[in-house]
Amino acid sequence: MKRPDRVLLLGSGALKIGEAGEFDYSGSQAIKALKEEGLEVVLINPNIATIQTSEGMADRVYFLPVTPDFVEKVIARERPGGVLLSFGGQTALNCGLALWKSGVFEKAGVAVLGTPAEAIETTEDRKLFARALAAAGLKTPRGIAVRTVEAGLRAAAAIGYPVMARAAFALGGKGSGIAYAPRELREALRRAFAASPQVLVEEYLDGWKEIEYEVVRDRADNCVAVCNMENFDPMGIHTGESVVVAPSQTLTNEEYHRLRAIAIRVVRHLGIVGECNVQYALDPRDGDYRVIEVNARLSRSSALASKATGYPLAFVAAKLALGRLLPDLPNSVTGVTAACFEPALDYLVVKIPRWDLKKFARVSKKIGSEMKSVGEVMAVGRSFEEAVQKAARMLQVGVYGLVANENYSFRSLEKELRHPTDERLFGIAEALGKGISVERVHALTRIDRFFLEKIRSVVDCGARLRGRRLSAVPPELLLEAKRKGFSDKQISLLTGSTELRVRKRRTEARLVPAVKQIDTLAAEYPARTNYLYTTYNGREDDVSFRDGRGEKGKVMVLGSGSYSIGSSVEFDWCCVNAALALKKLGYATIMVNYNPETVSTDYDICDRLYFDELSFERVLDIYEKEKPLGVLLSMGGQIPNNIALRCHRAGVRVLGTPPESIDRAENRFKFSRLLDGIGVDQPAWRELRSAGEARRFARAIGYPVLIRPSYVLSGAAMSIVFDDRYLDRYLQRASRVTPEYPVVISKFIENAKEIELDAVADRGRIVASAIVEHVENAGVHSGDATMVLPPQKLYIETVRRIRAIGREIARALAITGPFNIQFIAKDNALKVIECNLRASRSFPFVSKVARTNFVELAVAAIMGQPVRSRRSTLDLNYVGVKAPQFSFSRLKGADPVLGVEMASTGEVACLGEDVHEAYLKAVLSTGFVLPRKNVLLTIGGEESKHRFLGAARTLAGLGLRIFATEKTSAYLKENGVPNTRLFKVHERRRPNIRDLLAGRRIDLVISVPDPAKRVEYNSAYKLRRLAVDFSVPILTNLQAADLFVQALAAKKPADLKVKHWAEYE
Repeated sequence: MKRPDRVLLLGSGALKIGEAGEFDYSGSQAIKALKEEGLEVVLINPNIATIQTSEGMADRVYFLPVTPDFVEKVIARERPGGVLLSFGGQTALNCGLALWKSGVFEKAGVAVLGTPAEAIETTEDRKLFARALAAAGLKTPRGIAVRTVEAGLRAAAAIGYPVMARAAFALGGKGSGIAYAPRELREALRRAFAASPQVLVEEYLDGWKEIEYEVVRDRADNCVAVCNMENFDPMGIHTGESVVVAPSQTLTNEEYHRLRAIAIRVVRHLGIVGECNVQYALDPRDGDYRVIEVNARLSRSSALASKATGYPLAFVAAKLALGRLLPDLPNSVTGVTAACFEPALDYLVVKIPRWDLKKFARVSKKIGSEMKSVGEVMAVGRSFEEAVQKAARMLQVGVYGLVANENYSFRSLEKELRHPTDERLFGIAEALGKGISVERVHALTRIDRFFLEKIRSVVDCGARLRGRRLSAVPPELLLEAKRKGFSDKQISLLTGSTELRVRKRRTEARLVPAVKQIDTLAAEYPARTNYLYTTYNGREDDVSFRDGRGEKGKVMVLGSGSYSIGSSVEFDWCCVNAALALKKLGYATIMVNYNPETVSTDYDICDRLYFDELSFERVLDIYEKEKPLGVLLSMGGQIPNNIALRCHRAGVRVLGTPPESIDRAENRFKFSRLLDGIGVDQPAWRELRSAGEARRFARAIGYPVLIRPSYVLSGAAMSIVFDDRYLDRYLQRASRVTPEYPVVISKFIENAKEIELDAVADRGRIVASAIVEHVENAGVHSGDATMVLPPQKLYIETVRRIRAIGREIARALAITGPFNIQFIAKDNALKVIECNLRASRSFPFVSKVARTNFVELAVAAIMGQPVRSRRSTLDLNYVGVKAPQFSFSRLKGADPVLGVEMASTGEVACLGEDVHEAYLKAVLSTGFVLPRKNVLLTIGGEESKHRFLGAARTLAGLGLRIFATEKTSAYLKENGVPNTRLFKVHERRRPNIRDLLAGRRIDLVISVPDPAKRVEYNSAYKLRRLAVDFSVPILTNLQAADLFVQALAAKKPADLKVKHWAEYE
């Protein structure tokens, strides 16, 4: 094959449920592979927080929507010879298929590299897929591909209920569902067709196991089965929602080799070139199988398989796409074998999904065939018990493992087991602890008895520890507990002791973890991997701790853990950049993280990688073995920050800002007192001591008030309270989140502007800063806010005062490293509401828009290097706009209204010559579609109606037909804006909101609740939820809606310029 000189790579855009950080990992590895081959790489990806969009990666980066229109324009400018479609998730795949079908690639002479487009279409189109596998003599579930609801109902009648509905060309099970009756199927199909033009209705294989194989194939037909994985949960729960174990534990030797052989037949028959994921249903009774899905691209599972085995799947797949052959490729991880080998593991890994469903009122907690999880963790161990307990703690949801979790209780264990939720794993442990038999749990869950017996052994070990005094625990029981994954904290809770006393007891008994390598060659060759993990199922360390100190010593960097709402790829960007900056300065680096979706857990980022817990216990274990110069914990978000003070008190050298200062900023009471002490204004506040005192304070300063717990990320349990009725409930919720720290109640200032200062300080002196303006008023969490840099609507005096306050706080807290301060401004008054002494979520955004790497500057300051930033972020000749990405379509029942607790799952950012151009590009990058005909307005509160009146007139002036609910319609008519009133969802009159939304006759919904009232679950909520369920774009914030209308009037799609990053100067 003729190799192109220039390759176009399509990214996946913002992180969303079903399509997360795994595609930053795969895209970054693809870029490295292409660059190693001497090729020029052009990347299109609006996710500014990713590693792949960083300087030094692709030759040119376009922060633009990954849509056919924009990609076609980039192709016309760049004239690439080839394109990679399989490294950017479903977004890249669907966009690439559309361009291939429309002839754009052929006309421009762009070759689809790797798997041919025809093969990709076969795997995505459910009808073609079933036909292709049948031709190869392979079994798939009985099913019929349909394009209408009525055809789907006829298909189900022919197949027989229950049935599974699967949307084509979708990711993470989007639009899928199980139906036991026609009424359920009709609703499932209506939702599925909102996500996809085609749906497969197929037999539901209830109780069958789900197994996956990751296979690599080159153009010469060499094939390697890199990893096989087994779902803990049976069919009916999406693999992204299931606990996953690799390698499989319950297959017979015959089943393993038969399914491996079938996977290789599948990829050969379809003509896959590169990496492929094959998913099976396996009947546990007789070993019968069905191929249920084939992903001809890098996937979530391939990221897990890559990190589980140490085989660089994405890197190899990119090389194969260029025509390289497996036997000729060296394995870049081991350095001693070719890529044409199958890893053999002497350990196992357990993946558990991370959900954030508690953030959303009314959302269904049930898990099933459609993904709801926002991230995942991967634990490595020598036994299932050890790995699953580690993984449970890694979730950072307040559990200590499978047992000793006081904050978990179930009203009905049998219901929890029969109808799984995000807490089922802990429900199983509790059921077994209460004497429910393994057989009964198996009958309710259909989970293999092997796994249930393993969980029972953990429960039994916990029962033998419970109630004993620590001094009375026999050494052999302590060793058994540690080998079964019990943490020091867990043991302390069961024995009525403390974590430090347990640590002292076991270290005196020389009971310390061994450090093992992730040896993919199972000791057949000397392992050279830098992947490490700790285990008590081993006595000797596989590595020496004297080596690899670097010219100046070694530094330990703490990662950010699993992706969750509030802690996402932006913190991984900070950690990776910190490691690279340390390397440049001559230090050896040690990364500790457990997120398989990240670039920080790649084999080529650090000198050593510990795939392990970010707990106080584990960090101390690694620190004591490695003896680094110190620990850098200001880059990984809230998780490392939360253990800063404890690590410091245990003798760990924390680099950068003093841990006492971190505590003064994180502890709401101490920080508020500090601001008072240095004369910096803040909203009236009081530390909460009792509900009665809180009520008296709220009445004295006047509602609304804001309740703020300490040491939290993403506004967890933060609430605006409008009256006495809800005060107690929200106070209890806040005090449960971090019970050891104070809750502060403060005045919530309405209609105030929110502004942020991202900065780097060197021993209390600010050396770089950026002021970022929020579009939305205060009351919307900063992670959900639309951000503008440089600010467009701030007075010079406001900017001066923000900088002066920043200097005061930096000096008072002796900050060295990154920090972020949040302000509110109203009526010329400027008040501080929060300060984070760590890298913030917006650090990648400000660094890339300003072309100044804030993390690099922070690392230099922390390591004592001279630091100076020459560029002012106020003097830019262009504008950057960061917009949030929401995943409400996955969260059934959730209200898409924004508030003080974060709801977005990702972000995008685009550049433009003005704020309107940058903003339109950004919202288009989140999947928004511009309205062409009809807009529905419903604005709560008289003041909000008045403020939006000008925007409503603009919409009418653009030729859009306006529909409105009763009061909004009347107000608009009174003020000369023509519109059509729609009756509410519950009203049985026409024209009705439900009919128009279900019929896709509304292009945009603007539904803004009254800001002076608590959001109720009323007809307005039903309207918003319907819009989400039928994939109609929706805006729920007045300021964002106003900016959107302004941008719509100022720019036509043709006005949005296609320029790469370096062209903005």
